[in-house]
Amino acid sequence: MKERIDSDMIQAAKAKDKIRLSAIRMIKTAVHNREIDLKRPAEDTEILQVLSSLTKQRNDSIEQFRKGGREDLVSKETQELQIIKSFMPAEMSKEELEAEVRKVISETGAAGPKDMGKVMKAVMARVTGKADGKMVSEMVKSILSA
Repeated sequence: MKERIDSDMIQAAKAKDKIRLSAIRMIKTAVHNREIDLKRPAEDTEILQVLSSLTKQRNDSIEQFRKGGREDLVSKETQELQIIKSFMPAEMSKEELEAEVRKVISETGAAGPKDMGKVMKAVMARVTGKADGKMVSEMVKSILSA
């Protein structure tokens, strides 16, 4: 995954695509910072976690800029979000996510809302980068409460 980020950065630089180059540099920096925290090279799953957090940050920024009437910044953040998402696997459908959550619940033997933390940890390990954490949380909560 790191090789893809590096090669895309070189292509963006050669194409003089400033927005793409800036976004990829931001991704590269975030991955590098994660590697410093880990004190070792990041694995693909850890890079996906970094990309997921960058995606969440962009979504939050877009929401805040919309509230503030800053459409110029909404546009910039939306472009960055699309670039970040291009490095991530395709998102899971609600049906796929529900099936995965139910599978984890049966594997862990979760019985109710008190087991939510255990289920969330297992589900997020499987779907990081493929599903939004907020959506996973809501799905787990609704299934465990039923």
